[in-house]
Amino acid sequence: MVIGRHEYAVGVVWDGNLGTGTSGYREYSREVTVTARGKHTIEASADKPFRGDPARWNPEELLLAALAECHLLSYLHVAVTLGVVVTDYADDAVGRMAEDGQGGGAFTEVVLRPRVTVASADMVDAATAAHSRANALCFIANSVNFPVHHEPVIVVAGS
Repeated sequence: MVIGRHEYAVGVVWDGNLGTGTSGYREYSREVTVTARGKHTIEASADKPFRGDPARWNPEELLLAALAECHLLSYLHVAVTLGVVVTDYADDAVGRMAEDGQGGGAFTEVVLRPRVTVASADMVDAATAAHSRANALCFIANSVNFPVHHEPVIVVAGS
C-alpha cells in the first residue's frame, strides 16, 4: 500500500571537457557538479582508480553517505518512539564494491558502525534493538539490492 509519493530533483553537470571532449579515455576529466535547489553544490568525480579526482566526492561515497544518513535519521525517530534518549551518534560506515571484469560492478555489502550514546543504562537494550526497526524504515536501505549490516556500539553518557 502506497501512502505518499515523493519526488526529488538534482542537477548533474559534467565539468570535465578539457578541450577535445571524449576524444579519448585520457582526454577528459571526470569532474561533475551536483546541485539541488536551495542546497550547497557538491563537487563530485569518479573514484581515483577510475581516473577521478580524489579530492571530490565520488558516487560510491555518496551512496554510502545516503545509507548512513538515512539509518541515522530513521534511528533517531525510532529512539523517540521507544523513549530512548540519544545524546550523540556517529557512524564509521564502510561499503564494499566488486568489479565484474567487464567495466562494471556492484556494491556487495555495506556495514554501518554507529556509536550511539544514550542518557542512561536502562536504555541500552532498547537502543540496540532500535537498529533493526530503523533499518526496516530506511528508504535508502529498502531501495538497494545488497545487504546493509549493522555493528552498533551503545554507550551510556558519562560512563
